[in-house]
This record gives sequence, structure tokens and C-alpha cells, in this order.
Amino acid sequence: MKTSLANRNGGALLIDALRINGVDTIFGVPGESYLEALDALCDHPKNMRYITCRQEGGAAFMADAYANATGKLGVCFVTRGPGATNAGIGVHTAFQGSTPLLLLIGQIPRDQMEREAFQELDYRRVLGPMTKWVAQIDQADRVPEFINRAVRTATSGRPGPVALALPEDVSRELTDAADLPPAVSTSNRPDPAAMERLRSLLGEARSPLVVLGGTGWTTAGRNAIHNFAQAHDLPVSTGFRRQGLFYNSHDCYVGNLGFGSQPPLLDYVRQADLIVAVGSRLGDATSMRFSLIQAPKPSQTLVHVLPGAEELGRVHQPDLAIQADVNVFAERAASLAPVRPAPWAAARQALHDAYVQGLNLSAQAGPIDMGAVMAHLRDRLPADAVVANGAGNFADWPNKFYQYRGERTILAPVSGAMGYGVPAAVAAKLADPRRVVLAFCGDGDFLMNGQELATAVRYGLNPIILVVNNGKYGTIRMHQERQHPGRVSGTDLTNPDFAIYARAFGAHGTVVERTEDFPAALERALDADKASVIELRVGAEHLGPDTSLHDIAQAKSTR
Repeated sequence: MKTSLANRNGGALLIDALRINGVDTIFGVPGESYLEALDALCDHPKNMRYITCRQEGGAAFMADAYANATGKLGVCFVTRGPGATNAGIGVHTAFQGSTPLLLLIGQIPRDQMEREAFQELDYRRVLGPMTKWVAQIDQADRVPEFINRAVRTATSGRPGPVALALPEDVSRELTDAADLPPAVSTSNRPDPAAMERLRSLLGEARSPLVVLGGTGWTTAGRNAIHNFAQAHDLPVSTGFRRQGLFYNSHDCYVGNLGFGSQPPLLDYVRQADLIVAVGSRLGDATSMRFSLIQAPKPSQTLVHVLPGAEELGRVHQPDLAIQADVNVFAERAASLAPVRPAPWAAARQALHDAYVQGLNLSAQAGPIDMGAVMAHLRDRLPADAVVANGAGNFADWPNKFYQYRGERTILAPVSGAMGYGVPAAVAAKLADPRRVVLAFCGDGDFLMNGQELATAVRYGLNPIILVVNNGKYGTIRMHQERQHPGRVSGTDLTNPDFAIYARAFGAHGTVVERTEDFPAALERALDADKASVIELRVGAEHLGPDTSLHDIAQAKSTR
């Protein structure tokens, strides 16, 4: 018998609190520790969906990707112990990527705690270092309070993950607690004096650079930062795996900063006299291990704009610190009177031209020329296509040689987590089934979460998965060959036929072994009404753009 609204159990109260806070999708793997919450979902078939995943790591990745694809809070629900620790990889990814995520964990009953009960863990100790807040709800009538605090914490300041454990007995406990209004995230507005100081710094600069990063960007904020850059003719770069924040085809765009940057951009940053970092923490991947923008005191004048006070001055000591929501800052910046004429205009144009020229590679060795594949994708995919990737040298292809021309078009783990691509592609299709969604995976990367193809098939989703197969953990092999040439250990892989693997799930699968066969294979995948896997057999020598085992051996022999 269902309880009345005035006499709900903790599980039902939790689902109602999520619904009130605008949650429409929950990713998870079901567990007996939160049966009451699963039962309560049956009462909301039209406005809340539970996406059944095949492993909690994949579920947490999906929640992270869904948040980045929609701008909403990502929610993942898992069971205690192994379920929560499996989900930990997604929590860490959300933490490093500043993604608002709520991990809900079914917990053991309260009367069994501190006895090392079945699957017992103290989540404050396990998840504390990689979350903004971890708590356990020990009273059913406090569920709305905890959910509201979790939502506000995850979405305010620097966004990030929050974890809440709900003991099994609390989920069954009846209460007449009332619902609360939805939580409201807080935002900060820049000090007018700080904006005037920024205007002065721009007036004094000769070689400025804008660096964009972070999450939480709205359509209005993105438009405003484009207007700001256009009005001042500013060169704009994006932080590590943040290319989608600025139209890559825009004349002001000069490329992705950090690992994989074009040499002209790196040279420009080293001699730049002003860095305006908006939303970017300027982490080691963006700053080339703090060599481009040194810590703690950069050689360039640094204007650092971040929503969280705790991040300002944490690593880099800025000359002007602005605590502000990135979107509000962008709108204020767009209203600043431009510097005319901009003394850096010629440098900005040269940097943009170098970025565009760098998209086109000379012929790549091996049976498949990935440079040609990327050129075809740039021409064929629509501007709003979503491109996802996991981690490995293969990720250089979409991160260096694809042009992101639409809003929320990149889903990539700033944490460098492998196995992200397939779950992210599934989540992107759930977020907007109308968009083309394509994920890049390596052969090692793909099999870390390739089972989530089953999730795509179950929900009738049709992402396209490219598996760049060189038969090895290519990134590690590259480092291995450079540091210990000829001594191979642990990096060779034995793979299945990925096309057959895909078809076993009910997906479309095909193998490409020649460059000229890729366009037709892509068209078949685009026309398919189900998930597709295209295996690209690039050859055992392939290690990434302009990198092969032969190249490394040659470089070693000439030293």
C-alpha cells in the first residue's frame, strides 16, 4: 500500500525532493539497499527516469557527462560498499572537472554500523577528499534539508560532487515531514572597481590572452564572452579539454592551451604581458605543468576570475582576483569600452592562422591516415555534434584536430580517466537524442566501459563509437619506449573483433582497415537507428598524431 503524501517513507521523500529540485534523470545500478527509493520512482514515470547501467563507474560517468551536456545537476544512485567504490572514479572525475554531481548511496541499517557489517564503509573517509561535502542522512524527516543543501553545495561557487548516504532503515522510516522549496544556487557579481581595473590593464597591455575554462557556462555567458573578445579583438584560448567554450572557427580563437598546443601559441604565452583567465583554474595540464603560467607568481600580469573564493590565490597569486560567476563576469566584460586600436591585432590574427594551419597534418603512416579521418569529420559532422572521448593518445585526435563549433559539444574527462567515452556518449544522447553524438575510444579505453553499449541499446539510443585500435595501451607504450627502449612490459593487449562485440549487444558494428573506407562506414553509422561501433585498425606502429614506434626508435638512434 502506498503511503499518503503526509506519511511517506524516507525513500519516497528523497525522490520527491529530487523532483522538486528539477532532477529528471538518475543514473545507477539497482541495489537492495535503496529499494524504497526505486519503488518511489514508479510514482513519477513521466517526469523522472532511472537509467539502468551495467556498472557503477559507467553510471557515475554518465551522470557527470549528463551534467556537462545539459547544465543541470548530474545524479547517480548506487548501492553500498562495492557500488559506491565503483562509482568513485566518476566522483573523482567530477571533482577535477568541476562538475555538479550528486552521488546517492544506499547504506547499511544504522543498528549495524561500526561492526564491519556486510558492505559497510564510512563514506566521509572514503569520498571526503574528492567531494565538496559528504554526509549521511540519519533521520527521514531531514531528507529534504539534506537534499537541498547537497544541491546548493554542488552547484554554488566552484561546482563539484556531493555524496549522501541513506541507511536502509531510514529509507523505510515513515515521516510527515513537509517538502521544501527547491534550493537556489548562489552566484557572485564582480566588483565594479575590479572591472574598471581590468579595463585599465587591457589599455596597458601589448600581448594579452584570454583563457577560458570551468563549467556552469550558460548560453548568455558564452555569447557575452564572444562579444567581449570580438569587441577588443582579443586572442582567446581554452583550457585542457574545454574547447567547446568558444567557437573554434571564430577569428579570435587561437587554440587549446596546454598539452598539445601549437608552438606559436606556447611562444606567445611565454612572452604575454596579460593573462585573463575566466573559469579556468590554470591547472598543470593547461599550464604545461606550471611552466607556461608559473606558480605561485606568474611572470605575466594575471587577472583570475573564478566563482569560488577558496580557489582564488590557491595556486597562482593573481594581480587582480575577481570572485564572480563566469556568466555575470562575461556580461560585464562585454560592456567595457574596447581598446582601439588593439596593438595585439596582428598577433591575434597570426595565432588564429597558425591554429587553422595546424589542423591539417601531413599523411600519417599506417593503414589508416587519422589526419584524413579528422578532416572528413570536420567537414561532415554538424556544428552541434557532440564529441566525447576517454583518455589516451587517441584523445589527441578530437582534442587537437576537431573544431568545436557549437554549445556543449565536448564531453571529455579533465581528470584523464579512461573509459569515459562510451558512457558520455550514452548520456549525451539521453540529453538530446536529436544531436549527432560521436565518441573516440582507444582499444584499451573502450573495454573499460564498453558494456554500456547495452545501456544504449536498451534505451534505443544511437551514438557512434570510434575505436582506434593499435593493440596496446598506447600512451604508456610511448613513454615506455622513450624511457626504456626495447623493454616492453604490460602494454600489449589481446582484443576482440570490436564489430562482432558491438553486434552481440544488438548494435551496429563495422571494421575499417583503409582510410578510403571510412567515409562510407561513417555514413552507415549516421543512418543507423541504433548504437554503432566503427573499429579503426590503425596498426601496431600507431601511437598518435605524428607518433609511431618507428619514429621513437629513430629519435633515439639519432641522439
